[in-house]
Amino acid sequence: MLSVSDPGVSVPCPAPFNLAQYVLAEGATRPDRQAMQIVRPDGCDSWNYARLIAAVRGAGRGLLALGLVPGDRVLLRLGNTPDFPVAFLGAIAAGLVPVPTSSQLTTAEITGMSARVDPQLIIAGDDVALPEAPGVPMLAAAALADMAALAPCDWAMGDPDRPAYVIFTSGSSGRPQAVCHAHRAIWARRMMHQGWEGLRPEDRLLHAGAFNWTYTLGTGLMDPWTLGATALIPGAGVTPDQLPRLLQQYEATICAAAPGVFRQMLRAPLPALPHLRHGLSAGESLPPALRQAWRAATGTDLHEALGMSECSTFISGAPGRPAPEGCAGYAQPGRAIAILGNDGQPVPRDEAGMLAVSRHDPGLMLHYVQDPVETAARFRGDWFLTGDLAVMRKDGALTYLGRDDDQMNPGGYRVSPQEVEAALAGLPGVQDIAVTEVEVKPGSKVVACFYVAPQPLDPATLAAFAAERLARYRQPRLWQHVVALPRNANGKLNRRALAAAWRPE
Repeated sequence: MLSVSDPGVSVPCPAPFNLAQYVLAEGATRPDRQAMQIVRPDGCDSWNYARLIAAVRGAGRGLLALGLVPGDRVLLRLGNTPDFPVAFLGAIAAGLVPVPTSSQLTTAEITGMSARVDPQLIIAGDDVALPEAPGVPMLAAAALADMAALAPCDWAMGDPDRPAYVIFTSGSSGRPQAVCHAHRAIWARRMMHQGWEGLRPEDRLLHAGAFNWTYTLGTGLMDPWTLGATALIPGAGVTPDQLPRLLQQYEATICAAAPGVFRQMLRAPLPALPHLRHGLSAGESLPPALRQAWRAATGTDLHEALGMSECSTFISGAPGRPAPEGCAGYAQPGRAIAILGNDGQPVPRDEAGMLAVSRHDPGLMLHYVQDPVETAARFRGDWFLTGDLAVMRKDGALTYLGRDDDQMNPGGYRVSPQEVEAALAGLPGVQDIAVTEVEVKPGSKVVACFYVAPQPLDPATLAAFAAERLARYRQPRLWQHVVALPRNANGKLNRRALAAAWRPE
């Protein structure tokens, strides 16, 4: 038997179509129901669907009034506030193309990314680094909030294959890739509702991530809203140790987070969580021991999902079909995936190879912005190459074997080592440098920087240099002085040998 999943019969995305209209359609039938609560130990800010829809459609009206036209790109530089999903959906409602970005990025990082997507407007939040983009108009987040009072914009209906939004990821080339998604991407997320999330209209889903993380945007907000459920998002300043009490206080039925957050939540005894049915884990691999510890502490299971920015999640365990121990899960119903050999053909089951997704998957990206060469390189015949290595068991369960390239995944963020190395170039007194992930304890990995210098340097000085040039999640947590970096006969860095050379202090 070959390593190919059977997607079954799928329902095509209807046309004409608008992603934002689809996400909010069910909520429009229940305007008084809570759509979103920004929760804190001392209270919450509640948005019902009437308020949310008015803010989204008012934002769409206001953005068009600025002179933008359908197809224009809008760069979002917003913090962990409700402005983020309002701007995102408001732009899409009006036919614009939002580009959400992490608020942690530095000026240098976002300047290069902004140039890649060539935005016609930048929506700027307080205390968020802005790109050096001469001539590009800026809109303050406060002005966006005022647009909620405007008359609602019309839904910009059209071809479901047209661009809807752009998100950034790190490509194997070592620079962030701008991934363009179609409106139909939200239609594909229907496969996740039961294929991973076990989501119901009455659910109260708490996502531990910030608004501007695409994992939060999809799983934490748009998926619950599509079903008319309630999204719970921790407010600014909430720490992982406070999350268990918030789950209890706000009667969360599902908790979604990266494995590292679940690990931190388990460091203290958890309160009784009578409403919680299960947890959702994504962003990095879920260690079996962590899943077992969560079960023991809560009496509920954790269901992992494997995906990527180019196609969101497509392999997962689910309440109705939990992943076997040691496996990431199964292809979601409706997904066509395969494990390919070097010849581009599916390998037999139980044989490792490259994980691939059907090029006809409705959730698959349209292209990388301004990079047709890399776009073409990711396709082989009927398949899109993910860059992940995996093996499919005879029962269809998949085991993730890691990246085919050297990308790191600290805290659930995809980070290219080449990108970090480029930012650290010019460190005073450093002759050679390389970064990789190291496992500091079972299931916990961090970014480590290995440097060649005449003598060891002050780690605080090195960390300060990195903080000026890199978002926090990209900054090395460990610094190790070495005599030389491990390289092969051709001078190519051996990253696996590099990770093995880490010495705990």
